[in-house]
Amino acid sequence: MKRLFFAFAALLLLAGCSSAPKYANRAEAIAAQIHNPQSKYVVVACHRGDWRNWPENSIPAIESVIAMGADIVEIDLKMTSDSVLVLSHDRDVKRCTNFSRVFREDKEKSAKVKDLTLAEIKSLSLKRAHGVTIDSLRMPTLEEALLCTKDRICVNVDQGYEYYDKVLEITERLGVTDQVLIKGSKPVEVVAEHEAAYPHNMMYMPIINIQQEKGKALFYSYLEKGVVPLAYEVCWGNNNDSAFKDAAEKIIAQGSKVWVNTIWASLCGGDGNDDDAAFRCKDPGEVYQQYMDAGVSMIQTDRPELIIGWLTKVGRHTLK
Repeated sequence: MKRLFFAFAALLLLAGCSSAPKYANRAEAIAAQIHNPQSKYVVVACHRGDWRNWPENSIPAIESVIAMGADIVEIDLKMTSDSVLVLSHDRDVKRCTNFSRVFREDKEKSAKVKDLTLAEIKSLSLKRAHGVTIDSLRMPTLEEALLCTKDRICVNVDQGYEYYDKVLEITERLGVTDQVLIKGSKPVEVVAEHEAAYPHNMMYMPIINIQQEKGKALFYSYLEKGVVPLAYEVCWGNNNDSAFKDAAEKIIAQGSKVWVNTIWASLCGGDGNDDDAAFRCKDPGEVYQQYMDAGVSMIQTDRPELIIGWLTKVGRHTLK
């Protein structure tokens, strides 16, 4: 009887464990897919957030893609004159803010982020893609953005490897290091030495343009040294050769993942291969299926609703 009691208790314990959530939060679940080279789940990254409806790299742009069910929001970093990291793609703030209006009396005022203090940056209103200023929206700091994304979505830091130490200090303090992916084109040795300086690092992904000599050299240095990153961001300008197909096969065989940018045709094989081409099709799969066939499992897009809808329909975007 005693043995039966213990067996029954063990069954109850197992039942309790099986009903417990596998991951603590959604960002953790997404990161698990990124780390799993065998996963069929296609991770969707949103380029500068939902910039079609909100100012790029803004908090509402981030909130919007979270609501859409995106997995990663891609952001760009610059540093102010008082050493604060803010979200800005451009080196200056003229395109994305009302700088020219705010500082119209100071013709000599520099619009470069590196020449402006955080207070000056925060005095500027952000603009939407078609140039309309939204007076209530300001450029967020990296810390503000990460507080927004924490546990909800992963973050891809672009144009930010030069600030690695500062970014890592912030992610560690906020407890989101495992939810952040940073990328760059530095040599393997440089990245390895940099990461060796810290006991805990962000995810890292090399960027390779497989049809350019520098990109090919970086790619083959990874292969020759047996270094297996989580993923490679692969760029190629045309489909006149088999460069992308060959690279994708090698990456997958290595046990890594393939990230493709469908935001611009110049990054994914030329006309007819990008998000806008998919948008014009009755079935987006006429464009996106080629990437599934090549083994792509991470896509950066400018049309998140379109691709998430299609991926969900074909069973490639359901977190387990």
